[in-house]
Amino acid sequence: MRITEVVAYPLTTKIDDDQQKTSQGSFGTVSIVVVELRTDAGLVGHGEALARYAPRAYKALIDEQLAPRVLGADPFDAGALWQKMFRTFTGQSGGVLIEAIAAIDIACWDLMGKALGRPVHKLLGGMGRERVHAYASSIAWADDAVAVAQTKAALAQGFDLIKVKIGAPADAAIARCRLIRETVGPTIRLAADANWAFDYDDAVKVSRALLDLDYHWFEEPLVPEDRAGLARLREAVPLRFTAGESEHTAFGARELIASRAVGIVQPDVARSGGISETRDIAALARAFHVGYAPHVGASGAVCAAASLHLAAAAPNFVTFECMTFRNPLRERLTKCKVGDPDALVDSTVAVPQGPGLGIEIDFDVLESFRVG
Repeated sequence: MRITEVVAYPLTTKIDDDQQKTSQGSFGTVSIVVVELRTDAGLVGHGEALARYAPRAYKALIDEQLAPRVLGADPFDAGALWQKMFRTFTGQSGGVLIEAIAAIDIACWDLMGKALGRPVHKLLGGMGRERVHAYASSIAWADDAVAVAQTKAALAQGFDLIKVKIGAPADAAIARCRLIRETVGPTIRLAADANWAFDYDDAVKVSRALLDLDYHWFEEPLVPEDRAGLARLREAVPLRFTAGESEHTAFGARELIASRAVGIVQPDVARSGGISETRDIAALARAFHVGYAPHVGASGAVCAAASLHLAAAAPNFVTFECMTFRNPLRERLTKCKVGDPDALVDSTVAVPQGPGLGIEIDFDVLESFRVG
């Protein structure tokens, strides 16, 4: 089997600002790139890159730089192809290049599974999981009424772990966390996500409040670059901290994991170099007894499916980020919903069991969101 064509589809959709408001602001649009790898065997594989604000730029990078490096290759040589694409640029790893590589790598794994008639999680050395634990993400950093309504909706769906977005000032963040704790009661687990809103001193203040409120974890209290600060924070407050969605490779995540500043690492398969590299990050975390919880965020259905396969195969998997805000690129892009919060059973979601990623793209929907 050889790759004969690489097609990149840049996609954009609007979302409700209040649904996904974070400390960094409101996001009225979601953009991704879906990549299709066509082969001489007649099989087609799909992958996804999180493209944020410039999906056409990702398409240009894929068309002009990455596609020529994989045409004619066997998708079963995904490791060699990853290294070949990685060497497109020189210098420190990360950024747009690794995100674009992610889409092609995921599509290679989809092809491998389809060629063998097996789901990707079995190719990864599955743990026998047909369902995985999921948490509700996320209660928006909007006004109190919106936050309480979203929390009650997540409870009604059956989630036993709910993540709350918070931001500066510290006192407002603490008040929000207290309000959500009062809303859910003492038995529901809660997590807080600051999207690096605080400096070190305010992060200590908020962390101590979260410890008193019995929050399960505190996510990205500091900017991703401040790894030393995160390690100091962990020494100052005996709370579980999480990070890693901003890491693109195992090289980048190495210091974060080895420092033991985090109890859970959260790479995003559509950012962290695809299934191949995200698997390596999860394995590295396991060697340090650090948990793995895939980040999904504002990605689409292909990312959600790939994340579920990784969740099903990782020995140190903790929980899957089940996005509860409306996102057409996640809800409508495939003919069957993936990681659907409305299909929750005992706070778990189903892992796709079909060959490859186990999903089928709805091309009428894809074309309706195509921007180039």
